[in-house]
Amino acid sequence: MDLDPGTAAPRYQSGFGNEFSSEALPGALPAGRNSPQKAPYGLYAEQFSGTAFTVPRSEARRTWLYRIRPSALHPRFEPLARQVQGGPLAEPTPNRLRWDPLPMSTAPTDFLDGWVVMAANAPADAPSGTSLYHYAANRDMTRVFYNADGELLLVPEQGRLRLLTELGVLDIEPLEIAVIPRGLKFSVALPDGNARGYLAENHGAPLRLPDLGPIGSNGLANPRDFLAPVAHYQDSSAPVALVQKFLGRLWGCELQHSPLDVVAWHGNNVPYKYDLRLFNTLGTVSYDHPDPSIFTVLTSPSSVHGMANMDFVIFPPRWMVADNTFRPPWFHRNLMNEYMGLIQGAYDAKAEGFVPGGASLHSCMSAHGPDAETCARAVAAELAPVRIEQTMAFMFETSQVLRPSRHALACEQLQQRYDACWASLPSTFNPNRRDA
Repeated sequence: MDLDPGTAAPRYQSGFGNEFSSEALPGALPAGRNSPQKAPYGLYAEQFSGTAFTVPRSEARRTWLYRIRPSALHPRFEPLARQVQGGPLAEPTPNRLRWDPLPMSTAPTDFLDGWVVMAANAPADAPSGTSLYHYAANRDMTRVFYNADGELLLVPEQGRLRLLTELGVLDIEPLEIAVIPRGLKFSVALPDGNARGYLAENHGAPLRLPDLGPIGSNGLANPRDFLAPVAHYQDSSAPVALVQKFLGRLWGCELQHSPLDVVAWHGNNVPYKYDLRLFNTLGTVSYDHPDPSIFTVLTSPSSVHGMANMDFVIFPPRWMVADNTFRPPWFHRNLMNEYMGLIQGAYDAKAEGFVPGGASLHSCMSAHGPDAETCARAVAAELAPVRIEQTMAFMFETSQVLRPSRHALACEQLQQRYDACWASLPSTFNPNRRDA
């Protein structure tokens, strides 16, 4: 079945957490009632809930869909022979790990077949936690997918993605991200023929904007820069495969219609995209290097106040002006677990070895920081204002320890000598001279 909606640029609605509404046909949204006895155009009303019914109103995520056929119209799901790549998780390790980019596949591989499990900190049936993947694909999906295990945060590194969702179309490219709510059906086309990137599966509370606290009412990611789609539907009776991920396994069935048939909708449980280049970066204008929390784009809170189930943090282009300060990220050990990736350029804490498409894992209380070359350069630098350009690193940060997959520990992309980047750090201590 052809799932492509065409080449016309999709249209968007602006804002984060808004009660959006959209209709592809005039008057398709019912007036005054969510579930009228007879919906316009003979459509079916269906509620799509992303949170429990009784959460506080400010946290509720739900959308009303008005569709050609209800989602209940499907046959029995059967387990698929081909499952997500990467295999089971390995034993936890306190060691620092870093990977080169995973290769592009030479065999025909769509977006779903291109997933590779890299790390996770909870099983798929847990009410919190995160699973992390890399993806590499070289063909459009001809099937439709939904994930019952969590919402998905997509971070492209190479190649554009066209996300055909129940609620409309999102186009994203490297330096943009997209979030797909748990359970929303979608398919992925590749306008450039090949695509590679990163994927976080959030099993916990839906991602939201972080509170700003003393920062005030402005800064970091602005709500108006988040874009949701407008309604776009397919009315087709051609067969199409529907795949779901349920408790970590892929199941499938065949439909005799397109499941992307929502003609109108309203609510706040929606897919959305964000351009990382619009992030309003904050930093010191006096001294010292602030905590990386000032770079948080989105957060999934946990039951412990102030400790995230998952944060999505970026390190974008910015000015460095701090006086009498070691400007790269300081050497540190911390409670959170950090899985880093690089979209473009170089990361200012590493002189080599960390490249676009690669990744690193630093677990709870694992000592890390700038490598020896970066450290030496920073100590000797003349501290004039400097602009860090042509870079975009990011971090999936979580309060629970991430266990790498067996594949991640056995693949040839794992750098066996990662620890060596700190091995040449010299001792410069001199008890007879305070002024270094």
